[in-house]
Amino acid sequence: MAAALALARAGHAVTLLEAFEAPRPLGSGLLLQPTGLAALRALRLDEQVRALGAQVDRLEGKDSRGRKVMDLDYNDWRPGAHGVGIHRGVLFQTLHGALPEAGVEVITGARITRVETPARPILHDDQGRMFGPFDLAVIADGSASPLRASLRPRARAPVYPWGAVWTHLPDPGDRFGGALRQVYHRAEVMVGALPVGHDPDGLSPTGLAMFWSVPVAGLDDFLAGDFAAWREQRLKPLWPDLAALLDERRDWAGFSQALYRDVSVGRWNQGACTLLGDAAHGTSPQLGQGANLALMDAVELAERLGRDRRPVAVSIRAWQADRRRHTGLYQVASKALTPLFQSHGGFWPAVRDRLFTPMSGLPGVRHVAARLLTGTLRLGRFPGVTKP
Repeated sequence: MAAALALARAGHAVTLLEAFEAPRPLGSGLLLQPTGLAALRALRLDEQVRALGAQVDRLEGKDSRGRKVMDLDYNDWRPGAHGVGIHRGVLFQTLHGALPEAGVEVITGARITRVETPARPILHDDQGRMFGPFDLAVIADGSASPLRASLRPRARAPVYPWGAVWTHLPDPGDRFGGALRQVYHRAEVMVGALPVGHDPDGLSPTGLAMFWSVPVAGLDDFLAGDFAAWREQRLKPLWPDLAALLDERRDWAGFSQALYRDVSVGRWNQGACTLLGDAAHGTSPQLGQGANLALMDAVELAERLGRDRRPVAVSIRAWQADRRRHTGLYQVASKALTPLFQSHGGFWPAVRDRLFTPMSGLPGVRHVAARLLTGTLRLGRFPGVTKP
């Protein structure tokens, strides 16, 4: 939707093909970084998002014995900086609500299954309908993209061995406000709480997204297990205050699964058809950058096409080269850091606690860590339109 909105606002005629009959978001909460907020500023939606979300000033992580593992403050990047936690449904409503005014034509129930002639794309859906030809087709259908292989047959997108279960909770009194907080037991358990502000129904202004990491191979068994036993015997000893928010729950209703993929595609486009967002560069959620990188992709694509008078396919390749100086760093960093927080055994958490954690307190390292957190680590400059 962000790409559709950015391109329409730039004067292009845009058709958005949505697979679902009733478009809906997937997932619970996300953390918008200064980069994502800069992209939303370019879309003239940042003030609305800030009002609906929750300000996040720092990231705190502790182990099961209460020892500090992670302590990052946005002020270490820039005084007064912060992120915004937001429910995915609220961000979805904000973007979707802006489409009509921008002149985007939305066609629902159009599950695209095939791309024909990528040089001037024609799209086919599962009902036998054809759409196009278009000057440009943007495929932004997530890390599990079924269309990716049609553009890049050698693309790889293996599922990460660790997933998560998520739920949304009311947080009366905003007791969890101000920070993304995590608790770790070695690297085999990671539980987190992210303030997200308003829920999609507008019933609570102080919502909380809670997640619990689970090996993918055990996700189904986990959600088939005894909810009360998990809450009392596993969550409560680690985080009593968070467990208390689940006292009224009797089962796993309201929880959803999350799977993540390590996407490697090489070039993102074929002709005038390009991948965008997680479909192009999905990675683990450890750095929480997926939505932010996708928003930047969208806005910078529209900006590139607006100033580059070369053929569309050439402009896309130039846009991709710029974006990979940003997305590539986060793919590498995510792959390197994930085992420190999600893995079996004692080796990686020992490395984290004895080397990574002490080093992260050093002034120079702390600034780099803050840039990594805020999404601002990039080779080269940000374009003016997305400069945080």
